[in-house]
Amino acid sequence: MSLAASISSATASALRQRLAALQMPALAPLAKSVALPVMGLLVMLLVWELGARQVQTSLGALPGPVAVWEQAGNLWDEHRAERDKADAFYARQDVRHAEQLAANPEAELRFRSYPGKATFVDQIGTSLFTVMSGFFLASLIAIPLGIAIGLSPTLYAMCNPVTQLLKPVSPLAWLPIVTLVVSAVYVSDDPAVSKSYLVSMLCVMLCSIWPTLVNTAVGASTVSSDLVSVSRVLRLHALSHVWRVVLPSAIPMIFAGLRTSLGVAWMVLIASEMLAQNPGLGKFVWDEFQNGSSASLGRIMVAVIAIGLIGFALDRTMLWLQRNVSWDKNAVLR
Repeated sequence: MSLAASISSATASALRQRLAALQMPALAPLAKSVALPVMGLLVMLLVWELGARQVQTSLGALPGPVAVWEQAGNLWDEHRAERDKADAFYARQDVRHAEQLAANPEAELRFRSYPGKATFVDQIGTSLFTVMSGFFLASLIAIPLGIAIGLSPTLYAMCNPVTQLLKPVSPLAWLPIVTLVVSAVYVSDDPAVSKSYLVSMLCVMLCSIWPTLVNTAVGASTVSSDLVSVSRVLRLHALSHVWRVVLPSAIPMIFAGLRTSLGVAWMVLIASEMLAQNPGLGKFVWDEFQNGSSASLGRIMVAVIAIGLIGFALDRTMLWLQRNVSWDKNAVLR
């Protein structure tokens, strides 16, 4: 072998080693973040498929992943068919209105909503709107109140017993009280929102307010004494002190409470919808359970997976928001 060929071979070998050294550190996190979760999901699906075959219920065998996937497709097809019916309904209504206006330009038109049943996708939309309404209302109350409690020992002494008393109350206990109160107070011939929505939203608010309240109070009460001293030296106004010093310091604790509250809100909503038969995913699950058809188990499993995926997506959304809002970009958030 010539000297030039030897040098070329040695150079190529060195380049391959460098490339391997550069690629391995990049591949290791990829394998950890993608391959391991995928492997865990595959193991879960395998255990599910094998275990489902062994369970026989009054409605037949417990559906495996394949059967559940088929039911998910059926639910989507039902949604598309219902939307087509709704489009045809509104098209006929528009034609009828055009004919009425052609005959009499002063005619009083009557607009009707599509009377068809809510589909699985519609129920998901209803549940999401309800849970976000209750969660935002709870956050609007909990964050300012938590900051005030954290900054005032007197207010903390007053509110702590109430918080500890109401925090563990189950949504099952709140539901009948909220239902009766809404029925007694919310009386209108032309209500802006339905009572069922109001009941579910208030139950979500009552049960999800506490994690954010407690975490915000803790975050506001543990602001660094150095930062407080700087605020005093600069003679910041009370609101400016809260905005510039307390709030940035308490943001990690506030978001920890918000993430917990959102998870609690989602679980509470499904339970309240099932028990009160209010529109949403909980009612869908209960209706399928009462239906008792051969496809009911598969459709319930689709709802269970959808509930889990939506809960996961809500948590990831809050985590993304926390990463963008928090001043400490080096903090490990998961």
